[in-house]
Amino acid sequence: MLDLLIRDAQIVDGTGAPARRGDVGVSNGRIAAVGEVDDVAAKTVDAQGQTLAPGFVDLHTHYDAQLFWDPTASPSVQHGVTTVFGGNCGFTLAPAAAGQQDYLTRMLARVEGMPLDALRAGLDWEWASFGDWLGRLEGRIAVNAGFLVGHSALRLAAMGGDAVGGEATPEHIDTMVTVLHESLGAGALGLSTSQSPTHNDGSGQPVPSRGATRDELVALAAALRDHPGTTLEAIIPGCLSGFTDEDIALLTDMSVAADRPLNWNLLGVSAANPAGHEKQLRASEVAAGRGGRVVALTLPQAMKIRLSFLSGFVLDGLPGWRDTMHLPVPERLVALADPQVRRRLADGAASREAGMLRGLAQWDRLVIVETFAPDNADATGRSVGEVAAARGGEPFDTLLDVVIADELRTGLSPPLTGDDAADWKMRAQVWRHPGAVIGGSDAGAHLDMMCGAIYTTSLLSKGVREHQVVTIEEAIRLITDVPARFYGLTERGRIRPGWHADLVLFDPATVGHGPERTRYDLPSGAPRLVADADGISSVLVGGVEVCRDGAATGALPGTVLRSGRDTETVRAS
Repeated sequence: MLDLLIRDAQIVDGTGAPARRGDVGVSNGRIAAVGEVDDVAAKTVDAQGQTLAPGFVDLHTHYDAQLFWDPTASPSVQHGVTTVFGGNCGFTLAPAAAGQQDYLTRMLARVEGMPLDALRAGLDWEWASFGDWLGRLEGRIAVNAGFLVGHSALRLAAMGGDAVGGEATPEHIDTMVTVLHESLGAGALGLSTSQSPTHNDGSGQPVPSRGATRDELVALAAALRDHPGTTLEAIIPGCLSGFTDEDIALLTDMSVAADRPLNWNLLGVSAANPAGHEKQLRASEVAAGRGGRVVALTLPQAMKIRLSFLSGFVLDGLPGWRDTMHLPVPERLVALADPQVRRRLADGAASREAGMLRGLAQWDRLVIVETFAPDNADATGRSVGEVAAARGGEPFDTLLDVVIADELRTGLSPPLTGDDAADWKMRAQVWRHPGAVIGGSDAGAHLDMMCGAIYTTSLLSKGVREHQVVTIEEAIRLITDVPARFYGLTERGRIRPGWHADLVLFDPATVGHGPERTRYDLPSGAPRLVADADGISSVLVGGVEVCRDGAATGALPGTVLRSGRDTETVRAS
């Protein structure tokens, strides 16, 4: 007898094949039959009018901490995601010696926008090695979750306090490689690293991985050859500002040394600047010519973000801003009121050295999304330019006056661009490029800044239904089978007999997402931005329903994915 029979669904199996009406039977967590199924089942679901697809696979999340207090990985699971990958950007909670736990907590809070109070309340730190940490999640999660091991944690393990800004000796590198081998042997899915100039620790200093030389990066990458089912993820300055030949050579060298694909985050695509993404995708072509594989993560939708002078993330990447943005809040308030400091910050933001961040210096275009002080009631929902005109001031001074009155909590959003038909059409062309894969949600991070978990429902609502730049079959393949095969996931990502019954049932006519809103549900009552999913009726992991009509069921059937057991090797060439 079947455990579950989903009857009369429009089956989109993840391969890109045409949808077909039929039944899917599930037994012991696996898909037992597809087509016309007459077996008796303990539970039968009438799916008439709905589409049944494989559960969505998100390659780039930061749920490493959140899973300890929220085993469902919300809101991703509400948006149909059944498999998440964490440990990205070089940031993990393990390995972690007792004396390094506070540093890792503060670094994660700063660089990934997770409230420090929530992390301190939600993590017990009862682990040391990467294997210990993975073991803490076994049997306690609703979704499938796999993790890379972060370079910054490896550096701390090998170098202690010298990891920040110090150059590793050959002995340090040997120790890092040893710890990496141990972590991979315990189930880590690969290595992640960051050289991004926007990644600073809790004290405002560059995160440990930014101190690495090319030799260190390549030596660590080479360790992956000894471990099946592993992969690489990296962020370097060129990911943000445009790749140089040296950048491409570094990414290629790492891929070749590991004989594994390397994905980088994040490729922006705009119809207004088609040459931008074309130049970035050159990295894939050059790497392929040398026996490597370098692939960009890219989002289907235009990303709406919030900025804050309280968290300071992104803003502290502007030239000359870091020291000010990392001051304690009382001192920061004083500094931002100083005319000389204001002039210096404005000059830095408008300088050529600001690169792609220079667009933020168009202060009049920023939208004031949320305010807190009574004196700012007139500013909520208006652009800085509008408020400045009404108050008779200059945009940057007016912005800082608003921010100071709100004690830095003001929510600010750049105007949304890249959301018209031409942009969706161009992005769809990139999704089909061999050097790109849909991903980069950052779900679980930058909690006051964005809700990246909407990318799946955004693709299905806007990409498929509104703009019609992809068929539903192609869209499903792009967020199931393509990322699953890229990471070598075994028997996941397709609706196929014998494969894991990770499934999502939704109404193609209504699937989408609601607006972002603030929810105060983190440990210590801290807030985060979330967005509800529309049209998704059921999400199953291993044949067990974990989410019904947007609400978690409480079931915890998820698997902690381990390299070589749950993944197979995908080689660079």
